[in-house]
Amino acid sequence: MRYNKLMLTLTFEHLEKIKDILPVPRKPAEVQMIDFLNGVLHVAEQGCQWRALPKEFGNWHTIYTRFNRWSKNGTMDRIFTALQERDIIDIRTTIVGIDSTSVKVHPDGTGALKKSGEQATGRSKGGSLRRFIWLPRLPRAH
Repeated sequence: MRYNKLMLTLTFEHLEKIKDILPVPRKPAEVQMIDFLNGVLHVAEQGCQWRALPKEFGNWHTIYTRFNRWSKNGTMDRIFTALQERDIIDIRTTIVGIDSTSVKVHPDGTGALKKSGEQATGRSKGGSLRRFIWLPRLPRAH
């Protein structure tokens, strides 16, 4: 597999160092462990959507589904803790949240009445209270 040389990429040697904490697969995997972990790192580093994951990592939906399941059961926490403790990667996550309560609005745009009623600043069209933009960034491996 060819990956972008500028991104953080795990190798088979790295995988060997953490093999004791990796789950035993129930069936033959559609996406190999190395491609899965590098795909997750790519999404985290680039801040892209899962659908924008390059094909060389495998099916984006398969990677997302495994990531989601492993995040919920704590497996991803154990994997990234082991990667940090064994000096394979150095992760510092910076999260930026932007929503209508933290973005400054021009004074003319605050609380103005409209023909359809008062301006709604706390809810989105779907009715949810806020929309966030998460932007995790990973530093380069040492």
